[in-house]
Parts: sequence; C-alpha cells; structure tokens
Amino acid sequence: MAQGAGESPHGRDLRTSAGAHPGESGGHVLDLPPDRTAPGRPAALHGGTPDDLHDVAALAHRVEATMGHVERVLHAAVAERVARAGVVSPVHGDLWADTAAIVGGKLMRPRLTVTAYLGLGGADVDAVAPVAAAQEVLHTAMLVHDDLLDHDEVRRGRPNVAGATRARRAAGGVRGRALDDQVAAAAVLAGDAAIAESFRLITASTAPAATRVELVSMLAAGIETTVAGELLDVTAELLPPADVDPLLVAELKTAAYSFRIPLECGAVLAGARPELRTALALIGTALGLSYQLTDDDLGVFGDPQATGKSVLSDLRAGKRTELLRLGLARADAAGQTVLQRHVGRPDLDEDGAREVRAVLVDSGALDEVRALTRRTAHVARTLATTTLPGPLAGYLAGVVDDLVGRGH
Repeated sequence: MAQGAGESPHGRDLRTSAGAHPGESGGHVLDLPPDRTAPGRPAALHGGTPDDLHDVAALAHRVEATMGHVERVLHAAVAERVARAGVVSPVHGDLWADTAAIVGGKLMRPRLTVTAYLGLGGADVDAVAPVAAAQEVLHTAMLVHDDLLDHDEVRRGRPNVAGATRARRAAGGVRGRALDDQVAAAAVLAGDAAIAESFRLITASTAPAATRVELVSMLAAGIETTVAGELLDVTAELLPPADVDPLLVAELKTAAYSFRIPLECGAVLAGARPELRTALALIGTALGLSYQLTDDDLGVFGDPQATGKSVLSDLRAGKRTELLRLGLARADAAGQTVLQRHVGRPDLDEDGAREVRAVLVDSGALDEVRALTRRTAHVARTLATTTLPGPLAGYLAGVVDDLVGRGH
C-alpha cells in the first residue's frame, strides 16, 4: 500500500504529535532528513564553543537547584494529603499513605517541565515548582492504574497500592472475591485521588490565573490521550500481534503525558511563542517514541543487572511491541513458528527466550527497531537544535542520549 499523507515511513500515522488530540492533524514527527551527526555526539553541540558548553552547564545547574524546591513542594503536598485523609477516616489515610510510598524516583517528568521553563527564560521558582510536582503526581496516578490493569502488586521492589491493600485486608480476614474487589477499588480510587491532586497542585502555582487555566486544560487533554493509548494497549491483547500498532500506543500512552505535556507545560509557563511550543511538543513525542522503543529492546535484549528489568516478563506476557511486530513480519516460516510457540507463554524459560532472540536478530527486526530508535532520537535532537535556544537545545540533546543509551 502506498504511504499516505501523515503516515510515517513505517506505516504509522503520527499526526497526533504537536499537541493535537487523537484524530486531529498535527505535525509529523519523522519528517526530517536522515541523521548526519557523528555517532555518540549530541547534534546540539556540534561545532559548539566553550561558551555553548558553559551555558548548557549553567542551565543544568539551575535545573538541579530548582528541582530541590520541586521535591520539597511535592513531598509537602503528598504529606498534607496523607494527614488530611487520615482525619477523614483511617482507611482513607491508609490509601494516601500507600500512594505516597511510591511517589518519587528519577523525577524525569518534573525535570522536563523545569528545563523547558528555565531554558525559555522563566525565573519564578514558585510558579514552576507546583506545576512540575503535578507531573510527578500524575505519573503516580498512571502507575497505580497501569499496575491494576496489569495485575501487578509490586512497584520499585515494594508493594504498590494494590499489594499493600491486599496484605492489609487479608490480615483482617478478608478472602476470595471480596479481597480482590477491595484491592481493585483501592487502586482505582488511589489513582483518581492522585489525578485530582495533580490538578490542585497546578492551581497552587503563582502563575497568572489564565495561565493556570491553560495548564489545567493541557493536563486534562494529556490524560484523555493517555487513556486512549491505555485502552488500545489493553484491547491489543485480544488481537494478533500483526494487527496491533505499537507505535501509536507508545505515542498516546507514553509520549503524551511523560514527555510532551511536561515540556509544553514548561513552555506555557515561560510564555513561549506558539512555534516553540509546537517544537517542544514534537520533541516530546520523538523522545517518547525513542524511550519506548529502547524500553522494549531492553525488555528482551537488555542486561537485567544494569537495567533492573527482566528479559523474560515482556515475552511471557506477549507484550505487543514494535520489536515483536517486526519479528513476525520479517521472520521466515520457521522463525514465525518459534515466535508463536514461545511468546506469550507464562512458563517461558531462558532457553526459549534465547530462541526468540535469535529469530529477532536473524530476521533483522532488532536492527530495524534500533534504527528507528536512532531516527526518532535524531528527530528530537534536530528539532531542538533548529528551533530552541542553545542552552536548552544542548541540555535536551543530553536527555536524548541518556534515554536512548540507558542499559546498553
């Protein structure tokens, strides 16, 4: 079939980038020439002067200093929710305490908001800190709901909301279906409460009222987009892998709230021009796709000691990834048989996984996914260097390299 308008070279419609809602026409995130930069060197720093490098370092220092304030706002807000909930009822206090236990981590999303804000000239810490903290609370909400959908009860090596609730209710004598219902209810309600808190945090910003209204609207649109992606991901389990569009799922489910919205929020706070906001939206989408493609690669070919990520769980779950889609499309009959026999088996062992990896390598699927990862990373770098101020472009180039290079 001929490539249609708005389709990527891989047959994926990426027009929902640049902040458009699903179904609306936006920018095309892969409409850039092939990467001509030297391997391993950020495009933003090609030909860079010592002053350029100094400016990037200065921005990085300001970002980290501001992140200290963001963390204080974040933890104070969550602590207040725990305290207020405990006054309402002990079970409400437990719910927020369980949620608070998984808040935090790398704080990638708040850092992107702070970076865009400072890199585009923002200077009011009290304006950006609550908005940045809101990104992390929203992320927590998405994790709680995603874990429920995936039937996971552990997060970052400790019980998540569902796991903590199960242990607490079981200790009280609840069993069977009633126990499962209690666990599901707690996870749904905890995620909903965290979403509400993310909106409340935005209202706590010292930004003008009109800006706060715009930020709330952006966050709501991002949540709607993420729900669309999550729904596609859930229903994909009912479809043959060849009928699933993993890149669209990644764009909607991962790129929107994890990269695009945090960057756009920073730009809106800084009063950036529309063209800069559009560029950051496209950069965020490209970053999100690179991130997800890398994550799927590491889920099969990574080093668990380095990544902390199993190389069996995605295969056992039959996760619908671009890597698997390409493997099924490119493998010969014998290779397809191997994939169909092993992928999706809950008892898959390392020997079976080794056979799957061999097919993904021999079919060219792994090389193709890594090429696409490099291409989306190049898109992010190129957009940054051609549209953004030098220090911000250089900083984001480093983010690209860190995200794509992790675990390899």
